Amino acid sequence: MKKGLLITGALLWSVFLSACSNENTNDVTTEEETKNEQTTINEKDQVENKEEQQETNHLSSVIGKHDFYEKFDGHVEHIHGLGYMANQHAIFFAAHDGLKVYENGNWYKTKRQNNDYMGFNAVDKGFYTSGHPGEGVDLPNPLGLKRSFDYGQTLEDLGMEGESDFHVMGVGYFNHTVYLLNEMKNSKIGAGLYVSKDDGQNWEEIKAENLGEKIFSLAVHPTKGEIVAAAGEEGIFLSKDGGQSFELLTENKQGTAVFFSEDTLWYGTYEKSPMLVKYSIKSGEEEEVTLPKMEQDAVMYIAQNPQKESEIVFATFNNDIYLTEDGGNSWKQLVKEGNIQSIDS
Repeated sequence: MKKGLLITGALLWSVFLSACSNENTNDVTTEEETKNEQTTINEKDQVENKEEQQETNHLSSVIGKHDFYEKFDGHVEHIHGLGYMANQHAIFFAAHDGLKVYENGNWYKTKRQNNDYMGFNAVDKGFYTSGHPGEGVDLPNPLGLKRSFDYGQTLEDLGMEGESDFHVMGVGYFNHTVYLLNEMKNSKIGAGLYVSKDDGQNWEEIKAENLGEKIFSLAVHPTKGEIVAAAGEEGIFLSKDGGQSFELLTENKQGTAVFFSEDTLWYGTYEKSPMLVKYSIKSGEEEEVTLPKMEQDAVMYIAQNPQKESEIVFATFNNDIYLTEDGGNSWKQLVKEGNIQSIDS
């Protein structure tokens, strides 16, 4: 399910990130006291920095040490979602042949459960997905709605297994509110936009007034399940009433990507050239993020590290992947046209 980019300026869908100061009554401090105090502070800082570094090292080596993953140096293509899951600093990419992970300068892939993941959404405990079983995987086709809280080793069925494959789906990072666009009626829900707040046990159909046609992706606010955004052929849409009504945020631009952090909607558009914008949910103010040089391409999926706001990753329609660790001031290319690039970690 790879999308194509038309040079005339439109994107075509082929199928569809205390200091507190104490007042000192003594104006004179001896040199020795100052020295001792400074030594204590320095020792404390060294201990804290060491502990912080140990914690960072631990986090950055979780996937590399996991027996469900192995080193990977192949081709990364047909990406259907990406994100930081389970509070790890690793970046997970959902592909047509299983999960690919970028961690601490290295690439890994799953040894099993190499499924064709669609509608992939990383959350605080793992991920939600749909799609089709991979070669040798004993699961009904299509997968319906699934979730995994063990890095993809097992997929828990949340309904509609063997009936539906949801390409367009959004899940809140902390609240796990699920919005999905169902293309065809199944035994549980009809065609249209639906929401579930209890992991698929119950579904509510949404009016979705003013939502445009040919929606490509959905994003749900990490803590406020009533806030949802959509990217589609007519632009970027935002709803603050649980999807009952949508507001068009863009004009004469095709929407390509949407992602929420706590205060910001990040969205991608295309109109002769790609754009990435930070939209303040509270004020409505917008700030354009400088992108790396991209020709006939656009942001397709984007995510922000929830533990490091300056770290942002995005994948493009042409199978390129870029990462910034300074809020977009500079970018490094992890993957070019599906090929992993050699980069110093």
